[in-house]
Amino acid sequence: MLALVLVAILAPVLAPRDPYAFNLNERGLPIRMQAPSVAFPLGTDPLGRDVLSRIVYGSRVSLIVGFASVVIGTLLGTVLGLVSGYWEGRPDSVIQRAVDTAMSVPGIVLALAVMSVLGQSLVNIILVIALVIAPGASRVVRGTVLAVKQETFVDAAQALGASPGRVVARHVLPNVFAPILVIATVWLGNAIVIEAALSFLGLGTPPPTPTWGGMLGGEGRRNLETAPHLAIFPGVAISVVVLAFNMLGDALRDLLDPRLRNR
Repeated sequence: MLALVLVAILAPVLAPRDPYAFNLNERGLPIRMQAPSVAFPLGTDPLGRDVLSRIVYGSRVSLIVGFASVVIGTLLGTVLGLVSGYWEGRPDSVIQRAVDTAMSVPGIVLALAVMSVLGQSLVNIILVIALVIAPGASRVVRGTVLAVKQETFVDAAQALGASPGRVVARHVLPNVFAPILVIATVWLGNAIVIEAALSFLGLGTPPPTPTWGGMLGGEGRRNLETAPHLAIFPGVAISVVVLAFNMLGDALRDLLDPRLRNR
């Protein structure tokens, strides 16, 4: 994770070449689909662009989409979960039926449907992934709130005359923060996978912006037999980053859950 953040921030320094430039040979022709070499460590694509530079700059898109969508989706899910779990009754019934409806549709199908309506842009991708994250996050938060509501300190705050909003903000929310943090961390990896899948299907960030999913689904898929490096290296980048986020989420869950800490 730290490596991804550093690569994204220092992309202009770390990238050996311009990710949008067409590299030409002595005759002025693009160096198309060259295999990895000293000059081009990860080779070039069909337009002569440096694959390493495009992977380095593609980390920025993955990082922006991952963090922005997870923050928005987790905040929305937290608000819905708090309202649903604490007030229960009719608000709980309405919210949970909406959550059930959203969770009955596979995330990638929902994302494809919304993207086909909204169109291709980085902002739309972030909003779509946030909508996919929110229902699951709200369900986890609601379950935790229902358990915290039964604690004695919540009864004491209510007996002292604290308003429902104050009870939620001062006593309930701090006690559901650990599950929220774990959800957000795990979903970082899932958000990157969804962005890559949308780009792979042609509904992600529009070209020529370099994205790992776009590289994998565009030049990589069309030239898999003749130039496998075009698909291998973006795929490895996606796999390593998603694994890192998932391992961080598992570690945070073990650290924040007293029942798992001794393991």
